[in-house]
Amino acid sequence: MSFHIRALPAGLFADLPGLSEADLAAHLVQRQTVDSCPGYPCRVSLEDARIGETVYLLHFTHQPAATPFRASHAIFVREHAVTANLPLGEVPEMIRKRMISLRAFNADGMLVNADVASGEAVATQIVAFFQDPLTDYIHLHFAKQGCFAARVERA
Repeated sequence: MSFHIRALPAGLFADLPGLSEADLAAHLVQRQTVDSCPGYPCRVSLEDARIGETVYLLHFTHQPAATPFRASHAIFVREHAVTANLPLGEVPEMIRKRMISLRAFNADGMLVNADVASGEAVATQIVAFFQDPLTDYIHLHFAKQGCFAARVERA
């Protein structure tokens, strides 16, 4: 069974570069300059931002389901990032080099399974979760910080 890891659409964040620091602060967004790599994983490009790049740190609702599992957290988005369109079954390096928490949800947004994996084991765990017909989609989170990394859909 194949899967597709989905990046957040760049259009959601297209207005950030044009905002003043005061406007960003009013929306609880911080503009930052990358000072280490890895360390600033972009949820649009699905790559770690490079040293010297501008990123935005913002609060994002990644699980909008009207259930007890509704969730949001801080994420990084690179300035002028282009939405990644990964081939089926590909796990980006940004995910492969970190410990990942996987959370499987049914069509109603209820949690049906969860586990942690690292490296290439992430792909194996995704496939295992999709063996369960109740699994509609999976959210990947960076296990250490707990923040959302990407959504995974059946292909």
